Amino acid sequence: MSTEGVLGPVAPRRRSRTALSAAAVAMTVLIAGGCASSGDGGSTTADSPVRLAGDTAESPNAVATDAVTSDAATTDAAVTEATSTGARVESEAIGDRRFEVNVPAGYNGSKPVPLVVVLHGYTGSGNGAKAYFKLEAEAGKRGFLTVYPDGTQDSSGNQFWNATDACCQFTPSEADDSAYLTALIDRVEEKFSVDPKRVFFAGHSNGGFMSYRMACEHADRIAAIVSVAGATFGDVSACKPSQPVSVLQVHGTSDTVISFTGGSILGSSYPAALTSVATWAAYNGCDAAPEPHIGAKQLDLDDGVVGKDSSVTAFTGCSPGGAVELWTIDGGSHEPKLTTEFASSIMDFLLAHPKP
Repeated sequence: MSTEGVLGPVAPRRRSRTALSAAAVAMTVLIAGGCASSGDGGSTTADSPVRLAGDTAESPNAVATDAVTSDAATTDAAVTEATSTGARVESEAIGDRRFEVNVPAGYNGSKPVPLVVVLHGYTGSGNGAKAYFKLEAEAGKRGFLTVYPDGTQDSSGNQFWNATDACCQFTPSEADDSAYLTALIDRVEEKFSVDPKRVFFAGHSNGGFMSYRMACEHADRIAAIVSVAGATFGDVSACKPSQPVSVLQVHGTSDTVISFTGGSILGSSYPAALTSVATWAAYNGCDAAPEPHIGAKQLDLDDGVVGKDSSVTAFTGCSPGGAVELWTIDGGSHEPKLTTEFASSIMDFLLAHPKP
């Protein structure tokens, strides 16, 4: 997760993390009930301090991160899904950062196809995100190109994206993930026939925060984003999208890592889920009050919650290309066990919201 400003004429901003001891940062990380497959975390509510392994419970300034299991299991799951859908995987690189492009069966370059870039959480990996989101079956049916890149490593060896003012660069780094991900889009567009009106981002937690940053800084390139358990900038003035971007926030009410009601990471605040979408509704010229469907459970997004678990809150009157929705998982955790309906539902959202 990161503490970064806006790319371009304003230099990236860094906050001092002197409260973090070098020994604490270097320790193996964990968080009670944390994530594994997508590997994310790094936050809690302001009233619930979190800690690294090795810190005492009384240490007020330590940072929580998610426990990470071996990538072997998530890699196997990702490879199995890609193989079962008939997709082929092509290797690419930007400098020394390699990534793979998943090409759907039947792609021949004869017509432009959508692209979705999927971002892992803090401590996670591209393979972990691929196994967690389980998008490949739907991507194959709908002819999407998908990419699952890796962030860079911090001083404790955890992969991260330097996303917003709250999340999640905890140690000094020269990484500029906004520039890197833009170059990634350029590279994919050079090699494949990409529909420029259907370039999308999706991410979990730190990856969700980073998806918001990409929408802020590259609104001319990105049609829509999906953030699962992420949040936009706490400082609304730090985001100045040049045009509308459609935004879907998916968030569980029982998330104890990135709180549904907002919180802070090392004193840097992130907004509540509804505040994140309301902020984007303002950017996109939507009506001030959303059309609520609170209590009307329309979607089944979390296998860990019985039956229909999610309600939809949608803003109306938005500018073309600027739809804004919040899908609230009642009782959902930081890492909901995503259903097949989740994959089909977010693909529906993305395809319905290209650039005008």
